[in-house]
Amino acid sequence: MGDRWHVEVDRGVCIGSAQCIHHAPDAFRLDSGMQSRPVEAEADANEKVLAAAEGCPVEAVMITLLGSGEPVFPPED
Repeated sequence: MGDRWHVEVDRGVCIGSAQCIHHAPDAFRLDSGMQSRPVEAEADANEKVLAAAEGCPVEAVMITLLGSGEPVFPPED
């Protein structure tokens, strides 16, 4: 995976389960409202961040390819 990603958390959907932090502790943090946010909005493509998005019980983590905006997760139907 040589791509760069834009990582975002939909704070209107996030329930603060911290599953993203479990999968990618260096990439996500809980804020004072107990909602997740990415440490950096841009990241190198990696399996831990993808696992964090896939592990979110409410699919609040969205990943797109930086530049093109093509969805990585959740995938387009």
